Amino acid sequence: MVFFGASRSTKDSWKWSRRRLQSTVIRKLGGFFIRRRMEETGDGKKDVLYRSLLHAYTEELLRQQQFLEVFLEGTRSRSGKPFPARAGMLSIVVDTLWTGAIGDVLVVPVGISYDRIIEGNYNSEQLGKPKKNESWWGIACGVFRMLRKNYGCVRVDFNQPFSLKEYLDSQRSRHIPPPVSMENALIPIIISSQPDCQLFEGQEEEQMDGELPAEIFRRQLINNLAKHVLYTANKSSAIMSTHIVACLLLYRHRQGVVLSKLVEDFFNMKEEILSRDFDLGFSGNSEDVVMRALHLLENCVNVTSSSNRNGEFTIAPAQTVPALFELNFYSNGLFHVFISDAIIGILPLSQERLIRKAAGLSEFLINEVAMAPPCLTVYQVFHDAVTRLIQYGVLYVAEEELSSSPSEEPWPKKFSEPLSWRSDEEDEDSDFGEEQRDRYLKVSVSAEHQEFFGFLQRLLSPVLEAYSGAAVFLHSLSQPISESEYTQRLFRFLLTRTERGVASYGESATHYLVKNTVKTFKELGVLKEKRENKVTILELSSTFLPQANRNKLLQYILGFTLM
Repeated sequence: MVFFGASRSTKDSWKWSRRRLQSTVIRKLGGFFIRRRMEETGDGKKDVLYRSLLHAYTEELLRQQQFLEVFLEGTRSRSGKPFPARAGMLSIVVDTLWTGAIGDVLVVPVGISYDRIIEGNYNSEQLGKPKKNESWWGIACGVFRMLRKNYGCVRVDFNQPFSLKEYLDSQRSRHIPPPVSMENALIPIIISSQPDCQLFEGQEEEQMDGELPAEIFRRQLINNLAKHVLYTANKSSAIMSTHIVACLLLYRHRQGVVLSKLVEDFFNMKEEILSRDFDLGFSGNSEDVVMRALHLLENCVNVTSSSNRNGEFTIAPAQTVPALFELNFYSNGLFHVFISDAIIGILPLSQERLIRKAAGLSEFLINEVAMAPPCLTVYQVFHDAVTRLIQYGVLYVAEEELSSSPSEEPWPKKFSEPLSWRSDEEDEDSDFGEEQRDRYLKVSVSAEHQEFFGFLQRLLSPVLEAYSGAAVFLHSLSQPISESEYTQRLFRFLLTRTERGVASYGESATHYLVKNTVKTFKELGVLKEKRENKVTILELSSTFLPQANRNKLLQYILGFTLM
């Protein structure tokens, strides 16, 4: 049985193997050491000998029916959101099964949530400082802090185990399309101003023609499995009270709120989370839970006496950069709960255009959050989000519906069956027939719904502000530069915007967001990289050398922000 965890905190085990005393203790506890990357040889190629040894060792453990615990993220999340899945260890398990060395493996996705992480915070690393090396002194200090401070609760959720053999057998009989690069998907929209309805158009026929080569099929299957397991583990992770309180303070009550209102909104947020089929990692009276969460977040909030007649306290997030970074870490614990609604919330358009633009934005933010498991399409996710917001009354359909023009055909007609959200039975339902026409959506005028809609819009704003700032910074890139230096300069640029009050959201300057923007711009084809003397060099691609195209990229991002 193999356990795959989505945790807010994991360790780099290979470094520990070089310390005799620490490595001995870890081995006695059942741990074994693996490298973070397989490319460890001097010329950058895969170390075949190391991989063979690791493969043989893993195979023997599985033969003995030992339990394996694998953290698919590969490292600690400094953002509060899971890292993209790394399938290295998982690929060894799959290969072991694929070759017939073992009969089957049960896979158990595991979600782990913390009221407060044991490390305290990652503010130092988010400010661009190097990570401190682990040591026995550091461990001793950590144990002392744990004994002295209240870190709340840890919630571990085990999902339903599934057979890896059955999964592989079912996937072998299905058509798995090759991945579409972000560059091919979005550059035509950004540069050529193509309509959103042309996203992925023409690629579906190419995907359906012929079969993938065996090795590419294998890699895609393993990547899909890793994404599915990590998505499931994250989906099952309980939402903690500190996540909700931090999110409310940052994106609903940034200027402060009295305790009674915070408790009321906490209760409403709790109901919103439960209605979306997520679990909670706490119970009890809402006021008691909120007070406990505020105590755990005491270093990040300001509590003052209120001047109202009830003598209530006013709670506001501390406005220092480290405090905003730390609150953002906990707030991101429920980022995945509302992300589909938040993307819909910044695009008040006709339903068909809204879903198409939302699909484009989700592709652009692919390094920030997993919108859906591989077995679903983002179109299904966003259609469900629109339907949910209509059912809740946050959105409503305007009386005068917009009929689709020949040049803007509704997206269900443009995609093959796997991209359609409706079944044949639903199409036959008379109540569903009118959805062949496009509909214009409006936001409810209710104060409660307006407040919730504003919350959804603000939830995504720090991420978009980071990406728009990174797009502005591109105008200063005139010559090749090392990736490490470029990342550091970009970080200083965003942090300076925050310190000078130019940025609306201080948490937009976190170091993890800076690194994600660099990664996204490389995948988008804005930046191209090359290796020189074992150093990665970045420069603008030929497409974005013209300043006009860099402006188009900036306008594309600003098109999703609140102006």
